[in-house]
Amino acid sequence: MPSKHNLWVALIDDQPPYQEVLERSISADKYEIFSDEYGNQMAEFDLVGLPPGESLEVEIDYQVKVNRLAYDLSHCEGDLPPFFTQPEYHIESNNPQILALSEDLSRGTKTACDRARAFYDYVGDHLVYTYNGRNWGAQAALGEMGADCSEYTSLTIALNRAAGIPARYLEGVLYLDEPINEMAKTEHAWLEVYLPGVGWTPVDPTLGRALLFRNDYFAAYTPDHIIVTRGRNPSALRGGSYFSHIYWPGNSAVIKIEDFHWSLSPIQ
Repeated sequence: MPSKHNLWVALIDDQPPYQEVLERSISADKYEIFSDEYGNQMAEFDLVGLPPGESLEVEIDYQVKVNRLAYDLSHCEGDLPPFFTQPEYHIESNNPQILALSEDLSRGTKTACDRARAFYDYVGDHLVYTYNGRNWGAQAALGEMGADCSEYTSLTIALNRAAGIPARYLEGVLYLDEPINEMAKTEHAWLEVYLPGVGWTPVDPTLGRALLFRNDYFAAYTPDHIIVTRGRNPSALRGGSYFSHIYWPGNSAVIKIEDFHWSLSPIQ
C-alpha cells in the first residue's frame, strides 16, 4: 500500500496594496510551490522518505515591506458586486439570528459604508474577547463562549454578507508592539469589505474593539499586519491555519509537528 507523508505550509506573498515580499528563503531542499483556489502560495514538502525516529526542521525567512494605508469613504456610492456574499463554513450569513441582526443594524443607515461601520461597531461593542485557540465561526460568536480574532472576523464578515456587502477573510501575523501587545496574539485574523467608490477596504474588528483605537482599524491598514492567507477555508490547509500535515496510512506510526512559531522583528 502506498504511503503519504506531506507537509503544506502557506507562504507569505505579495499582497498589493498591503505588502511586498522583498526576500524569501526556505531551508529545506525538496519542495514544490503551488497556488490554491484563493491564490495563496503553498509550499508542499514530501516527507515520505524520512527515516523513523528522525525529524526535519523547516525554516522560512522573509523580508516584507508593509504599507500604512487610509481610505477615503466620502464618496460611498455605486453598485456592489455579487461575489463574496454567500454563506460558507464558519461564515453563516444565512443564519436567521445573523440575518435579523444585520437587518436591525442596517436600519437608519444610508450607504454601504454606514452599514459596514455599524457592523464593525456592534462587534467591537458586544463581543467579549477571550483567546480560545478554537475555530468556532460567526454563529458561535453570538453565544456565551467568548471570541477571539477568528470569531470577531467571521461575525463581521457574516453581517456584511447578510446585507449584500462583499467581505472576505484574511489570516496572517501581527507584530506585537505597544499598545496592541495586550489586545491580540501573533497569529491573527481580520477582513476586507468591498465598498462602492472605494473597493476592497481593510477592517480589523479585534483591535478596533477598544474605543480608543476604534477609528484606527476601520478603512485603514497599519504596518504591523502581515497577510499569510486569504479565505476562511483554504482547501490546502484542510481546515487548519498556516500549515497542514497528512500521513497515510495513519495507523502504523505516530507523526507529530514538534514546534511551530513566528519570530517577527522590524527592519531598521
